[in-house]
Amino acid sequence: MTGSIRKGLGVCGCLLFIASIAVAAQLMSVQVRSGQLRDNPGFLSKVVAKLPYGDRVNLKSEKGDWRHVSSVKLGKSGWIHISALSEQEIVLNPTNKDVQAAAKSDELALAGKGFNKQVEQQYRKQSKLNYAKVDEMEKLTVSQTTIAKFISTGALGKGYAQ
Repeated sequence: MTGSIRKGLGVCGCLLFIASIAVAAQLMSVQVRSGQLRDNPGFLSKVVAKLPYGDRVNLKSEKGDWRHVSSVKLGKSGWIHISALSEQEIVLNPTNKDVQAAAKSDELALAGKGFNKQVEQQYRKQSKLNYAKVDEMEKLTVSQTTIAKFISTGALGKGYAQ
């Protein structure tokens, strides 16, 4: 090998190493009311912790639409679906400076999903949905024991990859 090829390979290797460190050190925020940290990448995997809205996590690795993260506050690691995360920091108790610089945290989370006040108003005019029922459904919770029993009874976990 010539010196320039070795140098080029060395530079490429360094760039790949730096890129892997950047992914590993990336901070993300939980953008859902309660983010479920799971022991494996999949919706049927056991929930090992619940992360509150706005919680910061360190990105460790990726597998499809799942991210292996560790919670900054709890120190727990696990898998969470990408739809529950945002690259932007969510400020829950903003100072006046924060308010002037950014939208409210709930608006930020909805805007990240393509939803804002104007879209909501337009949707309410066009739709005959009973939003009180939607609000009720958002409050429903199902225990992990009930979910496990449902999966077992229905044999849903067999052959399920993700």
